[in-house]
Parts: sequence; C-alpha cells; structure tokens
Amino acid sequence: MTGDILQHHQIWGQAEADARAEGRTGYDYDPIFAGQRKLISGADLAICHQETVFGRKNGPFSGYPVFNSPPQVLRGVKDAGYDACTTGSNHSLDQGLEGITRTLDDMDAAGIKHTGTARSAKEAATPLIMDVKGVKVALLEYAYGTNGIPMPEGKPWAENIIDKRKILAQAHQAKTQGADVVILAMHWGTEDQHELNEQQAELGPALIKSPDIDLIYGHHVHVVQPWQKVGDEWIAYGLGNYISAQAFLSRLDVRDGVLARFTFSPKKGGGWHVSRAEYAPSYVGQSPLHIIDVAEALNDPSTPAWLRRDYRASWKRTVGYVNALGAKKDGLRPITVPHSP
Repeated sequence: MTGDILQHHQIWGQAEADARAEGRTGYDYDPIFAGQRKLISGADLAICHQETVFGRKNGPFSGYPVFNSPPQVLRGVKDAGYDACTTGSNHSLDQGLEGITRTLDDMDAAGIKHTGTARSAKEAATPLIMDVKGVKVALLEYAYGTNGIPMPEGKPWAENIIDKRKILAQAHQAKTQGADVVILAMHWGTEDQHELNEQQAELGPALIKSPDIDLIYGHHVHVVQPWQKVGDEWIAYGLGNYISAQAFLSRLDVRDGVLARFTFSPKKGGGWHVSRAEYAPSYVGQSPLHIIDVAEALNDPSTPAWLRRDYRASWKRTVGYVNALGAKKDGLRPITVPHSP
C-alpha cells in the first residue's frame, strides 16, 4: 500500500505534458507511477489512496482547497498494478455526494475495488472482501473528518468517519462473513506532523488488539510517520504523500513517501499473521513530477550527483521516521538497501 495520491493542478499538468511528449493529447499518468511500478504490480494485493474526488472526463477540474480531479488518473493507477483504492478523506465531500458517486462509478468502470465512501446505505454497510489467491482479505477505511463540510442530508453513510465502536463492529462483521485477514486503513493524524497525535496514539494500539483486525496503516498527514509493532501485529501510522505538488513547498519532507509491503502467512492452529514487514522509501521528483524509488535511484550509477544528494537525504529522513518507535528492532526492513545510503 502507498500514501496519498493528491492531485494538485501541477499533477494533471504533468500528465498532459507526458502525453504531449508522446505525440498524444489528453493525459498520460503512466510515467508518474513508473518509479515503483515493479513493486506495485508484483504484489498479490496492491492498495492506493485516492485522496480527491473526480470530475467529469472533460472537466472543469480544480485543485486545492476544493478538489475536482481528472478521472484519467485511474488508467495510470490500473497500469501501475493497483487492485483497490481507499477513497475516504477530508476532501471526499468537496463535490458533495455527486463527486463520491462519480468517483466510485469511475473506479468500477476501471476495475478497481474501493472502500471508505459509498453511494448507498447498503454499500456502506457491506465490507469490501477480496479473494487474493484463495485468501479472503477485507479492506476497511475510516477518515477523521470532512473539512467541516456536512454530510449530505439524510445520507450519513456517504463516508466512514472514525468511530471506534463502528470500526470494531465492521471488522467483526467482515470476519463473520468469511474474511481471513482484515486490513484497516485510517485517514488520520495532524497534517505535516511526523509525531502521532492523541487520537493515533490511543486508538491505534486499542484497535490492533482486536482479534478481528490484523493490520492497520494510515495516510493524510503528507509526511512519513512511525511504524509500530503491537504484540504480534503492525501499525504503519502514516505513509506520507505518494504523488502531490506539495513538492513545490519549501519543506522537503512533504516530498517523502513510503511504500509498505506486508507478507501474511498462516499461523499454527489457524488464522494469518504478518510474517514480514518491509518498506520502500519514495520521493516526488520535481522536474518532472514523477515518483522516485529512492533506493533504486541511489543504486543507479547514472543518477546525477546533485539528485543523489537529495535522494540520500530523503532516505535518511524516511528511515528515521518509520523506525522512531522501535520498528527496526521488531523486524522492519527496507525492501532494497542503497549501496551507499
């Protein structure tokens, strides 16, 4: 799983430029996602976070603070190898229920599973359970809020808002409906803050102790946050940005992200557990706006010295933050290690 796909206007501008470079009109998002495509497409289950809702195919589109994004990004998402995306965020209601409906319809058409927002009460009440090589995997997602935008009148089910009781109830429902593994995604935390906020610090360990929840990961804060092993289970509190134009801000840590890879294996006596926890730092390259796999870039002898310096600094930041709560001693490992980090 990866962090926020946050479509500022510079992102679809880059997709337009990449299409023009190949002599075509429209948008080409494939180059944006190419940096870690091998890791994403190689997973049995790959999950993205679609931060913003989609507009109509021909626009008009808008960026921050009220998003209305090109749905053409889904071609890049699909080509990269993603199977599902979480859709609940503080921007989910930027275009009202119409935006949610349009987004989920577009995902259905693209063959991408989704959870976090809903078009009906029935859809909201039905946990997403996917067959992954014969293993039933449920993906649930909840968000902390909607930037003050009220829920559509009479439709409180449009987005899953964080509520401990509801989360535990839906996780239990998923297990009773046959899920072997339940993964919980949380859109939470304080923006631009690497440290956990009170909600994360209290709710994360409390939820992962439930027998119905097997893994928790998070997004939203735009920077990388720590990972933590609680008992035998993992919480990756924040994966940072995956792609955004916050790369143009003065603080460099908003350009850092981290791809999370968890391997589940059968437990003795039944059930499944995370047998291996791994990560791959990513970085938003600024010109062009493409996702960089930091370790691969550092190991590429053709990477210029001035970029190598930036990538090395990003690597050190991300490694420091993911291990801030002792994850390294608990077995967390990078997927690829740079020759000279």
